[in-house]
Amino acid sequence: MTSKVGWLLVRHLRKVWVRVTAFALLAIVTAGVAQLIAPLIPSAWIEKIGADSVDQVLNILASSMLAVTTFSLAIAISAFASAASNATPRATALLQEDPTAQNVLATFLGAFLFSLVGIIALQAGYYSSAGRLVLFVATVVVIVLVVMALLRWISHLMTFGRMGDTLDRVEATAIASLENRLENPFLGGRPLLTEVPGSCIPLLSCEVGYVLHVDVGKLNTVAESLQIKVWLRAVPGSFMHQASPLLYVEREVRDNEALRQLRAAFTIGPERSFEQDPRFGLIVIAEIASRALSPAVNDPGTAISILGRLVRILSCWKDNQQSRIDYEAVFVPPITPAELIVDAFRPIVRDGAACVEVQIRVQKSLHALAAIAPDIYAEPASEMAADARSRARDALTETEYPLLEQMPAAKVGQPATHEKS
Repeated sequence: MTSKVGWLLVRHLRKVWVRVTAFALLAIVTAGVAQLIAPLIPSAWIEKIGADSVDQVLNILASSMLAVTTFSLAIAISAFASAASNATPRATALLQEDPTAQNVLATFLGAFLFSLVGIIALQAGYYSSAGRLVLFVATVVVIVLVVMALLRWISHLMTFGRMGDTLDRVEATAIASLENRLENPFLGGRPLLTEVPGSCIPLLSCEVGYVLHVDVGKLNTVAESLQIKVWLRAVPGSFMHQASPLLYVEREVRDNEALRQLRAAFTIGPERSFEQDPRFGLIVIAEIASRALSPAVNDPGTAISILGRLVRILSCWKDNQQSRIDYEAVFVPPITPAELIVDAFRPIVRDGAACVEVQIRVQKSLHALAAIAPDIYAEPASEMAADARSRARDALTETEYPLLEQMPAAKVGQPATHEKS
């Protein structure tokens, strides 16, 4: 289980400014140390390789990189806006963390700063003949990196921000988040499979927002120091306010510093995140399907595609009730298959009730999950399939609804036997 400091560090390292700043500093250092390396250059090399034109090359590089950086940033912002309008605003965070876009922007800005620092140093007479040679070689290397970044950027722009690319990113993130949670379903704590004991005392939140991260290790350390047990209630994705409990403690705690540390183990923000919250990935991809089914968009094909992706995501489920327990003093509730089914299918069932093609695919998808993992998905899939049929009965015409009735029900333990459409 990642600590709060480690989680915050990883989260900040994904920001675009980190790579841009790192590349910029590297470029400035490279231009600055060229003169320091100059004494190591043999004099014969200086005579054979002419580096007098390095100032002209740097001028060209500086003027072109400034324009390319500005243009690339405008393209990236346009892709973010396209994803927000065509898919969902919640997916733009994944595009903003795209490593290719970050590396390209960082390379362009780094090349601009490198050339700018080189020009200033040349005008100031900082470089000797050997130093100009080192700067010339470094400039050639920078140009090669810029060309490679341009080629990669051109190829990346063919799909960046498109609907298919956005769906691929959300699906991959949802699968990774779900698999990570299933590997450690109780976040390193002890399983909380029953109700919290009635004698326990709640510790209320002091903030309003969504739980982004829980440092279970810190909770365990404080609980052991107080010689108590705690029952976690606010898992990642939970919405908290001043009247909602973060956790329950088995007896009253009068140590204000210990209470502060228990609250500090929770990171609360204004929006949900994907890292520790696998349900959020399902909610986002279902939201994209709902937008596709709206009368303004009217794109049932995207919703049908998303139903296939949902089957792919949820089929990653594996039961891991015997996971390793690292924190004996903390009880953690798991996510349940019923929650995942509701998050994934209910918006599509509701908004696609009047589209027979979508309803048929909903029944097939639920039937597939019930067949893949009967012990896990059969019961919640059967309930969701019944809800979908009920909604469709009220929305479909008399000629369309019989097509849905021909679909096999997602019953407990029933294998999938229907043909592909």
